[in-house]
Amino acid sequence: MNSATAQNMNEIISVDTSRFGTIEVEIDRVITMTQPLLGFPESSRFVLRPHSEESPFLWLQSLDNPQLAFVVIQATTLLQEYQPAIPGSCRQDLQLNGSRPHDLLLLLTIPEGKPEEMTANLLGPLVINPAERLASQILLDPASYDPCWPVFTKE
Repeated sequence: MNSATAQNMNEIISVDTSRFGTIEVEIDRVITMTQPLLGFPESSRFVLRPHSEESPFLWLQSLDNPQLAFVVIQATTLLQEYQPAIPGSCRQDLQLNGSRPHDLLLLLTIPEGKPEEMTANLLGPLVINPAERLASQILLDPASYDPCWPVFTKE
């Protein structure tokens, strides 16, 4: 590895976010969307930030739009059996060959002041190749997957 490559791996970018103030992100932690998230074409670079040490929730913070951050969770944390098929075109875009591991994140919606009404979007999960730091949102069959799956039940 030459010194220029080593220097790029240690490069840090600063972003003034609306939720976290100024954050510094190592360039090798930046996740690049291969296709934009639905409704957010201006944001292609993100970073995952833990909500807290004990929390299963993460923040998907845009580096292109400092106002934009999503609450996400590992799909298997909510639904162990949730393992939708990933389309071949997505696998190719994300460089997921063979049994290469990937992460599956669910976008969460938390109504203001009503966290007990939180829902997870099972219809449009995010697929991430952590090794290449590439991600894409896939759209699944709406007859099979709920875009507003309740995280908490009344029981």
